[in-house]
Amino acid sequence: MSSAAQDPRRRVRVRAPGKVNLSLRVGRPGADGYHPLSTVFQAVSVYEEVLASASDTVTLTAQGPGSEQVPLDDTNLAVRAARALARYAGVDEGVHLHLIKGVPVAGGMAGGSADAAAALVACDELWGTGLGREELGSLAATLGADVPFSLAGHTAVGTGRGDLLTPAMSRGEFHWAFAVQDEGLSTPSVFRAFDSLHGYRPDATGGAPLERGDDVALMQALRAGDAEALGALLHNDLEPAAVAIAPRLAEPLAVARDSGALGVVLSGSGPTIAALARTASHALALAAAFTAAGVADRVLTAAGPVAGARVVGVGE
Repeated sequence: MSSAAQDPRRRVRVRAPGKVNLSLRVGRPGADGYHPLSTVFQAVSVYEEVLASASDTVTLTAQGPGSEQVPLDDTNLAVRAARALARYAGVDEGVHLHLIKGVPVAGGMAGGSADAAAALVACDELWGTGLGREELGSLAATLGADVPFSLAGHTAVGTGRGDLLTPAMSRGEFHWAFAVQDEGLSTPSVFRAFDSLHGYRPDATGGAPLERGDDVALMQALRAGDAEALGALLHNDLEPAAVAIAPRLAEPLAVARDSGALGVVLSGSGPTIAALARTASHALALAAAFTAAGVADRVLTAAGPVAGARVVGVGE
């Protein structure tokens, strides 16, 4: 009998972080249309929370910034995660998932993936399925390319579609300011624009794994805890494509540079712009510069790296 069945009043709260791509390199699409990726993820202290409680079916509600944009049906990654775990573990119970949004919606910071990772951990605890992190990681990989990293957190290199993870050494703490836009960017549209800029079409000559040598200096900066060196090495192959689709993104990029950011980069497929700061107080100053210039609908500050999806509360 699962824990939920033993005590229907039980509640599990799980927190999972958003991410920033310190580097994102994109190759030619293969015949299946997918692009090989090489990326360096850092989990940052902007969080999604999932509150899981017993239910006869799988249901979902959401609150927080942008929650009105979140689908509440079976297309939601958190719902898919709960159903995937139930199938895998042979659980015939439901769950009510309540999302508390903190990561920008459709912002390139993997908020949906964080929801999925949190849902996996929450349901595993609620149902008492007792799966290890390796099994949860395998399930995570079936849900989306960023879900395994949302589960693992910290700093990692992602290859394949970004889902094949190798933990990376990182020393110290890095401070960030984020310029958030209310209007998200569609990841497929950004990749289409990327292909158009490079003249790429899906074919059998694409899809080859990318070499990771381009990020050797970046990895050295992380190991040394050298924020200044890291800032100079931030890179995203998708940035020109995102700016081509949404020219307004050139403005927060320029504001961050003019305000003394150590580096500035589009996070994932955007539209969130991430500015690396010298200190926590400098991150606040960068956020204030975004606000004063009117180039962001919302600003956030955060530090990284932080842990992946974790239980932060169990009770009634």
